[in-house]
Amino acid sequence: MPRTVFCQYEQRDTEGLDFVPYPGELGQRIFNGIGKSAWSAWLAHQTMLINENRLSPRDPKHRAFLETELVKYLFEKDAEKPAGFIPEA
Repeated sequence: MPRTVFCQYEQRDTEGLDFVPYPGELGQRIFNGIGKSAWSAWLAHQTMLINENRLSPRDPKHRAFLETELVKYLFEKDAEKPAGFIPEA
C-alpha cells in the first residue's frame, strides 16, 4: 500500500515518495511533505534550469542555486523560468 502525504506543493493528499530524495533536513522535509507528482514536476523544472542556464551539478555555486530554486519551487511557489525562456510549441 503506497504511503500518503499531504503535498504542500499540490495542497492535497497524494502518493508520497518511496525514499528521501535529497540529503539532510531538506530531504526529510521533502519526503514528509511532497508527493511523487510534485517531485516529478520539480525534476522537469530542474532539468530546464540546468539546460537553459548551462549549469554544472559539479559546481558548488550551481548546486546552491538549484537548492534555492528547489525550495522556492516546492514550498514557496516562487520559482521563475530562466530569462528569455520560450517553451516549445
